[in-house]
Amino acid sequence: MNIQITNENLYLLLPSKAMQVARIYQEKHGGSGLDALKRFYRSALYRQLEQEDTKLWHWGPVALFGKMEE
Repeated sequence: MNIQITNENLYLLLPSKAMQVARIYQEKHGGSGLDALKRFYRSALYRQLEQEDTKLWHWGPVALFGKMEE
């Protein structure tokens, strides 16, 4: 089965990635999980992640967190 990722179905991958990045953020910076998740959703990185053509959805949570910290 070969599923094509497009801007129309990318949203299916994002909650899992967001949760994983937020967990790493919370471990490193403290605070609540909800605050970490809100910070990620408000970040410029998340806006880029929402765009299929950036291909950031290929990245794992550690790489995404590193990019967020830049």
